[in-house]
Amino acid sequence: MSASPLPGVLGGLAPVLNHWGYWAVGGLVLVEDFGVPAPGETILIAAALYAGAGQLNIVAVAVIGFLAALIGDNIGYLIGRTGGRPLVLRYGKYVFLTPERFDKAEGFFTRHGGKVVTIARFIEGLRQANGIIAGVTRMHWRRFLAFNALGAALWVGLWTAVGYTAGNHITTIYTQINRYSLYFLLAAALLAAALITRAILRHRRRRSAADEG
Repeated sequence: MSASPLPGVLGGLAPVLNHWGYWAVGGLVLVEDFGVPAPGETILIAAALYAGAGQLNIVAVAVIGFLAALIGDNIGYLIGRTGGRPLVLRYGKYVFLTPERFDKAEGFFTRHGGKVVTIARFIEGLRQANGIIAGVTRMHWRRFLAFNALGAALWVGLWTAVGYTAGNHITTIYTQINRYSLYFLLAAALLAAALITRAILRHRRRRSAADEG
């Protein structure tokens, strides 16, 4: 079964995906995640569309996308941690990370802490600078790793699921989700918090009942 022509902006990636396959997914996602301007998110969606047409394996696309995102952000973290702010300001312009853009992202990151690592992947600009800023601000690596893994899983899960099932409607869906992605993510976070709170309360009630018994 062959894939239909990729819709909209995804069409430009068809030759790359046809030639390199999974390597294109891993490579572009990885380099985008430590600041190189590359269509990592777009290639992930395009690969999921191909998987929906039977030309790639959706599990392989998701796993490769997740690992590449995780490794890419950790490379960014290492760059930020070892080189610090002077390195970013000196060379950031070559990957379109201007001082103004970096200051804005750093300020947002500093104000909101670890939760930004999770949602950063859904925000253009912050996605590419996420690991670097975490390193510059000397966020604890294990904390960064945990939040980053959660964000990568949510991001890859969202776009592979959408691409796999959306078919030729992907351009419209992509535009709308990008517009409202932060709201969707906040709603999902609130739902998860509610479910966790409910589970904790149930566990406490059962424990209290057992102690009384």
